[in-house]
Amino acid sequence: MSRLPRISGQECMKTLAKVGFYLKRQRGSHLILRRDDPFAQVVVPAHKELDKGTLRGIIRQAHLGVDEFMALHSS
Repeated sequence: MSRLPRISGQECMKTLAKVGFYLKRQRGSHLILRRDDPFAQVVVPAHKELDKGTLRGIIRQAHLGVDEFMALHSS
């Protein structure tokens, strides 16, 4: 398993957009992203730096693996 990067909420949103997520709505500093097929919805805090546990939970809710997320983030 790869080590998780220290990224911001905006970087996380851009990475998830590569697999079909789009901004559904925003409430305060929380971005609600949705993918229609297969359906998934995640909440990404728009913070300067996401905690590792928060990022891991976002990756899990997006039905991705850490290695897959890392590959998308680096490309």
